[in-house]
Amino acid sequence: MRPRLFFSAITLVLGLGITAVQASPEFWRYEWPDTDFEQTSVESWTEILSGGPPKDGIPALDDPTFVDAGKENRIGDREPVITVEIDGETPRAYPIRYLTWHEIVNDEVGGVPVAVTFCPLCNSGMTFDRRVGGDVLSFGVSGKLRNSDMVMYDRETQSWWQQAIGTGIVGRYTGTELTQLPSWMESWAEFKARNPEGLVMDEPKWRRAYGRNPYVSYDSSTRPFLYNGEMPPHGILPLARVVRVGDRAWPVERLRVEGDVTEAGVTISWNAGQASALDSARIDQGRDVGTIRVRDAQGNDLPHDILFAFAFHAFWPDGEWMLAGS
Repeated sequence: MRPRLFFSAITLVLGLGITAVQASPEFWRYEWPDTDFEQTSVESWTEILSGGPPKDGIPALDDPTFVDAGKENRIGDREPVITVEIDGETPRAYPIRYLTWHEIVNDEVGGVPVAVTFCPLCNSGMTFDRRVGGDVLSFGVSGKLRNSDMVMYDRETQSWWQQAIGTGIVGRYTGTELTQLPSWMESWAEFKARNPEGLVMDEPKWRRAYGRNPYVSYDSSTRPFLYNGEMPPHGILPLARVVRVGDRAWPVERLRVEGDVTEAGVTISWNAGQASALDSARIDQGRDVGTIRVRDAQGNDLPHDILFAFAFHAFWPDGEWMLAGS
């Protein structure tokens, strides 16, 4: 779902409802003639809804160009970026100001084909290895949502993939899991300070309001968009941020209060200085949600995600909530 008609579209969709015809392969086959709908892990097609734009209506980016971090002056210091650091390669920053409008970047870092992804409706920012078996896939935005999370598709087989779990849900790659790579969201100032010689993705050539947030006040909403599932337990607000490592979730508010937390074999730190991308109209003016780092006992960065609590509960209904004093 997308720019500017956000809340009016919520009202419209909820008012009209979703019919069985709209949520079925027969309705989708014209747009997806090469998708094998006979193979799927989706229990009911009504779980998959249109987010508004059609297939590729949100254009994924391919082979982006980069500029030296020291020469970039368009990005506010507090703006979030997704940082990818692969041994032996210059660190790269992928600004959320661009991913908000494109959601997927297909890139290659040190010979590793990667997909850097961001789903605004779940706040889920994850980086995947695009290699599956002997194939290298490239990903696009399907325009579909499941539990309010972006459904990606690969251009090679037209299979559908759930971004939050990195797993194929429709088509040839049903049940296949992408390898998630360590990456994290941090402020642009933090990236520059640590990587003065680093690289940052250059502004794409599309006509978009880069730096603006089309989801104003979304992370202060009482309910997520196009989500009819259970709300999270323990009194946790549905759009509260949580840190997911495997099938465990740590509320960010706990980390904000306690600072570093070491348990279940990981150390999670919180530091102030990063703006929410889903708060104010200008991303750089968003309220402070802090930067999270997740490391193992040896200090190595671990794959993780920082998503909304409702999404964790939807995709990990039996997951463990790491609450204070638990």
